[in-house]
Amino acid sequence: MRLNILIGGVAGQGINKVSEIVSNILADYGYFTFNYRDYQSLIRGGHNFNVLSISDTQIESHETVMDIIVALDERTIKTHNQALAKNGILITGEEFKNEGRNLNVALAGTLLKILGIPLEKLNEEIKSQFKESEQALISAKKGYDSKEDEFSLKQLDNKITILSGSEAIAVGARNSNLDLYIAYPMTPATNAMHALAKDQVENNLMVFQAENEIAAANMALGASFTGARVMTGTSGGGFDLMSEALSFQGTSEIPLTVYLASRPGPGTGVPTYTAQADLDVALRAGHGEFSRVVIAPGNPTETIEKTSEALYLAEKFKTLSIILGDKHLAESEFSTTETVPKALKLEILRKLPGEAIVKASSYEIDKFGNSTESYTLTEKNVNSRIEKYEKTKAFIEKNYEMIKLHGKKDSKNLIVGWGSTSGAIKDAIKDLDAKFLQVIYMKPLSSKIKKELEKANNIILVEENVTGQLGRLIREKTGIKIPNRILKYNGRPFHSDELNKYLKEIV
Repeated sequence: MRLNILIGGVAGQGINKVSEIVSNILADYGYFTFNYRDYQSLIRGGHNFNVLSISDTQIESHETVMDIIVALDERTIKTHNQALAKNGILITGEEFKNEGRNLNVALAGTLLKILGIPLEKLNEEIKSQFKESEQALISAKKGYDSKEDEFSLKQLDNKITILSGSEAIAVGARNSNLDLYIAYPMTPATNAMHALAKDQVENNLMVFQAENEIAAANMALGASFTGARVMTGTSGGGFDLMSEALSFQGTSEIPLTVYLASRPGPGTGVPTYTAQADLDVALRAGHGEFSRVVIAPGNPTETIEKTSEALYLAEKFKTLSIILGDKHLAESEFSTTETVPKALKLEILRKLPGEAIVKASSYEIDKFGNSTESYTLTEKNVNSRIEKYEKTKAFIEKNYEMIKLHGKKDSKNLIVGWGSTSGAIKDAIKDLDAKFLQVIYMKPLSSKIKKELEKANNIILVEENVTGQLGRLIREKTGIKIPNRILKYNGRPFHSDELNKYLKEIV
């Protein structure tokens, strides 16, 4: 069973609140949901919409055909009416325009009645969210009584948690006892900062907003130098500004973890939409050659686990760890029954200021930490940094999950992808003779990838960029070129039914 509901209107009309109320109740009722948010870079006006997908089995994507459309304005009908299924249901905000600020709960009541979920569930949710709930309860009942039960959903025995990628970054960081998060706001990384700032005193950490990304990265290095467990985060434009500090990390070897939440570029691009075009910059930003780790989780559960790993690796190997996400992962809301991964024990193994004389410099140094221009010491230090990377790679290959395989494990049709596209790929191949190789560690790249490619007869690359950046990386490391490519680069993520159609044409 799968249903898709689109809720659209202008910014400020409470679209997210309708999705939140309904998805919370569905999760409590045992159903999996996936909530995709599409919004313009506007505070008021424009056209925003959410697609809330519902299923009795795990899903991590949305589709193109809508079973229900909730239109809070005429533009939503004009824009999305062609997406409504043949027997689909259209609900308009006009029906409840007299409910004022309680319009969203009236619409939530309408949706829940159509789905066949008892009104009591909505009343419980309203009481938990609204301090003054009396009028909201009246509006909810008006909405509920206005429609008939169409789908008669039965309660399921699933214990479900809903998380966005941004919330998952915060959970993973808190699990690893993060001391300090320093950042300058930039969509779509900002929500991770908000999630960490919430209840920061209770969680014994500090969130600090620097004046810009250059300051944030350098402050993070300074705090890490003193022994703090620290992270910084930004999107592509801010990451560009941090690149000099990343090079300083390379030579000073002060542990640093960076969350890079990608969006379309170059320049400002379309700032509230999604892309996977920053893999190259994550792999190579900064001047000179130095060690780094780049990890690209595909859903919130993986994000929690990989955030913990990134922080651990940065400290253990005194390296740069980059957690690479995007808007689709950061702001979509996923549901899961998986247990939240436990954090790795993070120990400070290096000597800190106050315990000894500790020096950090952007120059090459001798064994006493003094700057040097000796060609023999320069060569020795470069070799040491390369050796450190090899040790880091060996540790990761031994201890962590660098790739995942989904679908039919013995299939000769291999789809290759990474990051947030993994959800649409997993959903798209459910009825196909196909195996999906999800690459999680981008640097280092798993040696198992080449073996999987060599076993396949038909290989298809799926990415949200125009040049196939993962494909290029795989060719660089394995010598294997992937000729079949499904690339999307208009700022919107893949729909799973759309991707299923493209894959069928090749498979």
